[in-house]
Amino acid sequence: MTRRIEPEDVTTAEWAEWYRMTPQERWAAQDQMWATYLALGGSLDPEPDTQSPFFDADEWRELSADGGTGVRALRRSGV
Repeated sequence: MTRRIEPEDVTTAEWAEWYRMTPQERWAAQDQMWATYLALGGSLDPEPDTQSPFFDADEWRELSADGGTGVRALRRSGV
């Protein structure tokens, strides 16, 4: 008789717990992780691909210190 391989046999307890979740439980857990990531100051802006032939180092600049783009909107009255 063969023994069933358990997730703990091939990975850590944390990953085994993840593997045992249903897809709906994983989705809910992922939502919580994203909320935490963003609350801690994470950004959804993509990292620049410096290996891309389309990457222009002169055009790219890091985000400002407050996490914004550094561009401010200008308003004109009477428009």
